[in-house]
Amino acid sequence: MSRRPLSLLAALALLGAVTACTNAAAGDPVAATSEKKPTSSGTTRKPPPPRNQLALKTENGRQSPGVVIAGAADAPYNYAPAVMLDNGKVRTWWCSQLSAAPPGGDDILYSEGTSLDGPMSTAVPVFSGSGASFDAMHTCDPSLVKIGSTYYMYYTGASRDNHANGSAVGVATSQDGRSWSRANNGQSIVVPSGDVIRENTYGAGQQSAVYLDGWVYLMFTDTTGLASHQNGAGQYVLRSKDPTFATGVEALGQSGFQPVPATNKPRTRSVVEAFSADWMWIDAASTWAIAHSTDHGTTVTFWNKDFTRHPFKPVLIPGSWREGPGLVRTPQGHAPIDAADPCGRVALDVLRSTVDGGANAPTNIFRFGLDAVGLKGCASSDEASALNGFAMPSPERTVDVVVGGKIVRFERRSVAEKFARAVLADRPTGVDYLKVAARVPAGAPAVANPDGVVGLLIENKLWVIGSVEAATLNSSAVKQVTAEQWERYERHQDLSAR
Repeated sequence: MSRRPLSLLAALALLGAVTACTNAAAGDPVAATSEKKPTSSGTTRKPPPPRNQLALKTENGRQSPGVVIAGAADAPYNYAPAVMLDNGKVRTWWCSQLSAAPPGGDDILYSEGTSLDGPMSTAVPVFSGSGASFDAMHTCDPSLVKIGSTYYMYYTGASRDNHANGSAVGVATSQDGRSWSRANNGQSIVVPSGDVIRENTYGAGQQSAVYLDGWVYLMFTDTTGLASHQNGAGQYVLRSKDPTFATGVEALGQSGFQPVPATNKPRTRSVVEAFSADWMWIDAASTWAIAHSTDHGTTVTFWNKDFTRHPFKPVLIPGSWREGPGLVRTPQGHAPIDAADPCGRVALDVLRSTVDGGANAPTNIFRFGLDAVGLKGCASSDEASALNGFAMPSPERTVDVVVGGKIVRFERRSVAEKFARAVLADRPTGVDYLKVAARVPAGAPAVANPDGVVGLLIENKLWVIGSVEAATLNSSAVKQVTAEQWERYERHQDLSAR
């Protein structure tokens, strides 16, 4: 079967070797942040100055010893991976082609393992061309987010090898990440804008999705976009609270996000001059991290939330590459939280193709990565969300645990440690802006239901703590109650769910 022209793949890879963003934002300064009175310490603190072009230190450079993911022996190429850390697994989806998966076009393969360096399970095709519609022949460039119990996969579709500006973005849904159903009635959700017809006739695609504050943010290539480079390079951003982008769509322009009636309206603002980019949200620093290919590897360009300022200078993940990177992300498309230094350090890991194989197309996907240090994060209540599950000293010589964006203050450190993923030696600034939801004194009464689940009664509300062990550490006497009595208690947070 005919394929996506290899010359087009090669051209995209060559043209994608561009450096930093050249589209400066209008009005670079950010609106001043109003002072807030912290509710946990009772003191007024002036917000720190906005981060602006801070230099991050890089440490712990790493590379896998070999190929991490690959299709079967007859797969001529492997590229454009999406990587998700999901419930203890490393889950990967990428673009390839298997003869066993009709029709004869790009397929999306799936594999999983427990380490970013492999080994991974045998690759299986999970999504292929529809045989009709905009994605009749090719499905490629997967990007995934999980919202509630549903996985959303955004992909590039094309109906033929000669794209003729016909590539477009589609979306499919799944409950397990393996069995997929096309959403939006099988129709595309983003098509080329047609602002400028260039020699590069790829169209729209190479998308990357992030779920943040109830919005799906979608970054993508559009070689016909007004703000693209003359070679077609450029990354545009749409957002919607509807994962199918059928309603409530906003586009990033020179004046920020503005409502648009359709997803193909003129594209006036590109956030980085690149092809096949990926991105993620760094909670601890309220920062977008965009990974894109440059001469010597993968450059990570940083933007603040509103795309008005670069909080950090770009970081380079060096090494060989032949096609765009796939960042290692959480199910919502966020950066993993560092267990030892959640406010100062972020892991920047990517999987990317490293050579052109026998078919003269990208393959041999390796892992590359490093740690970026010096975020100066967790400086606001929003950024303190990165500390969910962490314990730290409180102003009252007790121990605070951040739970669901609020503070639970424990009299005993041993009890706090029971519910914390880690204990920090120092108290981050942003925690002082969080509300104290409850105080857990030693000896607080406890109850247990017939199934053996134990909860503490604090201010007449039930805080589930799981087992009797935590109650014992807290010197809490446990009273047996009936299932009916248990259900009558007003519930608060489940402290055992971390």
